[in-house]
Amino acid sequence: MGSNSNNSTRAKCTDLQMPFQYSLYATTYALIFIPGLLANSVALWVLCRFISKKNKAIIFMINLSVADLAHVLSLPLRIYYYINHHWPFQRALCLLCFYLKYLNMYASICFLTCISLQRCFFLLKPFKARDWKRRYDVGISAAIWVVVGTACLPLPILRNADLANNTESCFADLGLQHISMASSIGMVTVAEIGGFVLPVVIITCCTWKTRKSLKEFQVPSQNTEERKKAWRMVLMCAVVFIVCFTPYHLNFPFFMMVKQHVFSNCSFIKSTLYLHIIFLCLANLNCCLDPVVYYFMTSEFCDQFSEHGSLVLQSCVRCKDSNLEIHQRKEDLQTISLEFLDDSKTI
Repeated sequence: MGSNSNNSTRAKCTDLQMPFQYSLYATTYALIFIPGLLANSVALWVLCRFISKKNKAIIFMINLSVADLAHVLSLPLRIYYYINHHWPFQRALCLLCFYLKYLNMYASICFLTCISLQRCFFLLKPFKARDWKRRYDVGISAAIWVVVGTACLPLPILRNADLANNTESCFADLGLQHISMASSIGMVTVAEIGGFVLPVVIITCCTWKTRKSLKEFQVPSQNTEERKKAWRMVLMCAVVFIVCFTPYHLNFPFFMMVKQHVFSNCSFIKSTLYLHIIFLCLANLNCCLDPVVYYFMTSEFCDQFSEHGSLVLQSCVRCKDSNLEIHQRKEDLQTISLEFLDDSKTI
């Protein structure tokens, strides 16, 4: 009897209705969409077209920008759903949007880790950097997409069963398919170790080593400036990782245990579910914070953006000047014509 009572209490707490999540998700995605779309589109344009040097983690930045854009482009559908509470599109599109969210999260984690690791390695081993080939970065990036893409597949699959029974629901309203405790532990372990623990250890070590290198080495001023740029980039990768991904992954094991009805304390269950919603919104901010890595930490990006941005502005100014000149000439011609007519009437 007591066991049944505990199970019913857990079910009630786990299936709590939290209406605030709709307005929170809609607001968060609306605030992220325009800045994320513009920043990552411009970043991808500059990185692909105007940066000839494909070292200094540029290939990883391009892939990071692609991962962010893929998620950002799905945000209008998410905003529509959280405002209208209705999914009129195909089931496959819902699963695709759901998949892109987690693909972006873990691909971003991997590419931020690669950026931090490569900048640190090239700084400490400059002679190795000269022999490094661009195809190595391309191969690493391709391997990341394959591994992360495969690892994220179970996440939409676990939601697919509920979507088949409720075709008008999507995203947060989809129930999590019940899986065995062993499968749940395995999934959480892979996500936490591969997607959080290992990257945070690598990024922390890179940050520490880069900072230590900046303090210890007495080198020419030009090399010192290069070390400072590397330090700022590695530090920015660490900040993005800590702000966006650390809270979510600290809460994720407890969220999965709540879904497996491990806990019976209703207050703890409520807190875990509330924090999951908030931390998931925080994780989406990486789409806006990632461009900071290339805007402010890469000298080539700033130089090329300033150069080509100034060219665009100059062309706009020239167009305006030419239009004003044409308008002025038209006015002068009209004035001359009127004077000529007046003179002819006088004659």
